[in-house]
Amino acid sequence: MTDVLLIADRRRKGVPEAIEEVRRIITPHGRIVEELEADLRPIPPRTIFDLVVVLGGDGTLIAQCRRLLDRGVPMVGLNFGRLGFLAEFDLDSLRQHAPMIFGHDAIVRNRMVLDAIVRNARGDLVHEGLAINEAAVTAGTPFRMIELKLSFGRDQGPDLLGDGVIVATPIGSTAYNVSAGGPIVQPDLEAMIVTPICAHSLAFRPIVTASHLEIMIEVMRANDGSALVLDGQAIVPLSTGDRVMVGRHHTAAKFIGNPDRTYWDTLADTMRWAAAPSYRRPNSP
Repeated sequence: MTDVLLIADRRRKGVPEAIEEVRRIITPHGRIVEELEADLRPIPPRTIFDLVVVLGGDGTLIAQCRRLLDRGVPMVGLNFGRLGFLAEFDLDSLRQHAPMIFGHDAIVRNRMVLDAIVRNARGDLVHEGLAINEAAVTAGTPFRMIELKLSFGRDQGPDLLGDGVIVATPIGSTAYNVSAGGPIVQPDLEAMIVTPICAHSLAFRPIVTASHLEIMIEVMRANDGSALVLDGQAIVPLSTGDRVMVGRHHTAAKFIGNPDRTYWDTLADTMRWAAAPSYRRPNSP
């Protein structure tokens, strides 16, 4: 029997009503060892499990992935949010594919994770955290442009004057990155996407770079509210002279995939990728 950790965001509409049905689906195939709330409190090391089932939205799944990444176990996302880009299952598909999900033939998708380290001007460690989607350095209040200096490994990169910069994973390329004009990157790739936020330059275009490089973002000029934001969930204040190092984390996130959905299906259905124009009917004004 597969030992299952069940995590539910009970604030989500429909989640409290669905929990009992999820238990019934799991029981013939796995053993629920513990049920937890979708917060970020550490899970006791004595809690042993083979699989995590998360009820919530994509944000809930990302938060729990950051919470449990060091456990190295796959996660099943049961979508009660708006998009369902990462959380690929609903109650019907969970029920249909339960033998596969809780058996030995599950589709496990490994996804790259970012490690972000902040040091102050003296070199002291200020913060170290994880990002599943992106690490973004943002201007913040009073919303004046900030100045950043970028480096890629040992090579010095460009200076950036604008509202900040996003370093995204391929799985996060369809989140904040794409909203800022960055490219969509197929999530099986090992790469980092660097996308400026409202750069004061017509020539500063997004770039995709190798995952083995460490990207350093030095804050040359900051605002009072400037910050490093990880997945839109963790916020680290930044000051002039701080340095943010972003690189590939040594552990990959693991998600159980829905065999009825491909990445391209999700991209087309959720993001409306390649949707046809809204043509007028013949003879319409």
